[in-house]
Amino acid sequence: MENNLTLGEFIIENQKHYKSTSGEFSRLLSSIKLAAKIVNYKVNKAGLVDILGDAGDVNIQGEDQKKLDVYANDVFMQTLINREIACGIASEEEDDFVAIKGKHGTNENKYVMLIDPLDGSSNVDVNVSVGTIFSIYRRVTPIGTPVQQEDFLQRGNQQVAAGYVVYGTSTMLVYTSGHGVNGFTLNPAIGSFYLSHPNMEFPKDGNIYSINEGNYVHFPQGVKDYLKYCQEEKDDRPYTSRYIGSLVSDFHRNMIKGGIYMYPTSSIGPKGKLRLLYECNPMAFLAEQANGKATDGYVRIMDLKPTELHQRVPFFCGSTNMVNKAEEFMAKYPEDAKYNDLD
Repeated sequence: MENNLTLGEFIIENQKHYKSTSGEFSRLLSSIKLAAKIVNYKVNKAGLVDILGDAGDVNIQGEDQKKLDVYANDVFMQTLINREIACGIASEEEDDFVAIKGKHGTNENKYVMLIDPLDGSSNVDVNVSVGTIFSIYRRVTPIGTPVQQEDFLQRGNQQVAAGYVVYGTSTMLVYTSGHGVNGFTLNPAIGSFYLSHPNMEFPKDGNIYSINEGNYVHFPQGVKDYLKYCQEEKDDRPYTSRYIGSLVSDFHRNMIKGGIYMYPTSSIGPKGKLRLLYECNPMAFLAEQANGKATDGYVRIMDLKPTELHQRVPFFCGSTNMVNKAEEFMAKYPEDAKYNDLD
């Protein structure tokens, strides 16, 4: 059945969940919505305009930047800066956070945002779904003073909201403000997001596992053992392997169909690959709000204390029973939990 409730109307109807914001939180989500529509327009023109390929630069993590990475980052940064709705922004594509001072040299806004402007951008040249991930916190330093790094280095359990946009066969914005997860699909004819997936939840069990098995020989033994379990012909197994290489896309599919996403430590990436603040925390918040689970293999993701903006951690996320089973195998090798002590 068609749902005629727009994202803007949904936010207004649910304003009771964040009364103290005086509309600030709603305007912040509206800015994300606007930037997502602009990026969506450019993504859909890929191949028709000069937006594919490498930009010729590397980001702070040493990864090659795609032209669309740079474009998406510029769009989200400028949309949020120009509207002065947040007091600070941190992006996966920026070396450091950006403080937004406001017209009079001070910023009375209470929120900071962390963003991965274009997750899975290595896939954009081959027309595979990509996405945007965002995370919102209340600042911890005094309002009206310059935003500080400590405003961004908060545990995931302090998030006010988190979500993602997936640019695929249809464009969807999925978010939570701590009261369940809802998905909104863009109607490109009129430019509005409509509630299409209310109260999204992970099935407690699933039969999909998502991991780059090409790195199998580099994985910790607990992960290798769990993969053998997934492939074993017994009971409801073997499971189906599905891996797109875009966290947003893999997460979205597994939330709908039931599955587990894994990006563990490895001998070639001893701290994992995914960023705690820009990817793992927001996805963990969404997962838990959708009755799923997210850990680093041993500890709840949202309980980890960040120590740097671009910190990497291993990530296991998805249907609760599948994540629990993966943790059982990991628990046999407690020495692998010391990844944070590795240089």
